[in-house]
Amino acid sequence: MVLSIFLIAALSAMSSAIVGIFLVLKKMSMLTDAISHTVLLGIIIAFVLTKSLTSPLLIIGATVVGVLTVYLIELLIKSKKTSEDAATGVIFPLLFSISVILISLNFRNVHIDVDAVLLGQLELADQDNILINGINFGQKSLYIMLLVFIINLIFFLVFYKELKISSFDAGLAFVLGISPLLIHYMLITLVSLTAVAAFNAVGSILVIALMIGPAITALLLTNNLFKSVILAMAIGVFNSFVGYFLAVTTDLRISGMISMVTLIVFLIVLFFNPKNGVIAKLFLKKHQETEFTLLVLIMHIFTHTSNNDLKEVELTKISKELNWKESKTFTYIKKGIEENYLEKHGLFIFLTPKGNEYHNLKINEFKN
Repeated sequence: MVLSIFLIAALSAMSSAIVGIFLVLKKMSMLTDAISHTVLLGIIIAFVLTKSLTSPLLIIGATVVGVLTVYLIELLIKSKKTSEDAATGVIFPLLFSISVILISLNFRNVHIDVDAVLLGQLELADQDNILINGINFGQKSLYIMLLVFIINLIFFLVFYKELKISSFDAGLAFVLGISPLLIHYMLITLVSLTAVAAFNAVGSILVIALMIGPAITALLLTNNLFKSVILAMAIGVFNSFVGYFLAVTTDLRISGMISMVTLIVFLIVLFFNPKNGVIAKLFLKKHQETEFTLLVLIMHIFTHTSNNDLKEVELTKISKELNWKESKTFTYIKKGIEENYLEKHGLFIFLTPKGNEYHNLKINEFKN
């Protein structure tokens, strides 16, 4: 296991998680997919102008095109003629197709590895080093992602209040003197920068996975915005570690394995989260149904015993009065007796003092 490769993946995950949370909250998740592809246009234009793959203008050009992508999408949305998903579906292929055309016109003899574009070259990241006067200062991608992480973290900490208010209530932000539009485009600029920086090392698929996967997983676990960002970063690092370890042991692509682990972790949290997971909700629903059915039985017995109408609480009559199957009636009578709400005297069912107390408590809850 090469530590520097894992660090690149971890820094990419943390950088992406910081901005990813706000994309999810703003319901702009699919913009990540669009930006991660359209930034290629900025890279190509900058390369045509500079003729250098090491020029910082490549990152600047890609970031500008990322922001341009969002601006054009929002321009179409504001026209009221199309929806957000349709606008994304128009602008994204348009800018990406221009990239393909430019490549065809200017780089006909250059072979573009589709796998490298989609899955990145994380395995070879430790081979791309910074050499100054023959001295190796380490992996280029590591320094780039560290810088992007620091920028994103500073942005999050400095503009936390503004991000929080504008994400949930843009109108309130405007009243408080905060410019939602400025915050929005600052965020989109960082999304583009993060996508561009991570694109070369991890590929477009993992950029999307790291930006959205840990964010939606964290939001399933907590409603606190600050905690959700920290948790998303931790989940991203965990996914990167597990994915990297599995990729190394199975000799598979690192980016693909991290993406798969990200999905698996999300599904585990989605189904088994004890707070609001799918399984927990099913158990809660079943518990509520059981509790309500037992309460109906208790209320029936309370009403008729209060009126001394004992025939209606006779064991053989309860099923008919409640229109229940006998098996259901016996099941809930047994449950009520086990929980000390009911007691049986001969063929009649009565409430215990605890049952009366439970009945009165629930009635008061309904009144309030």
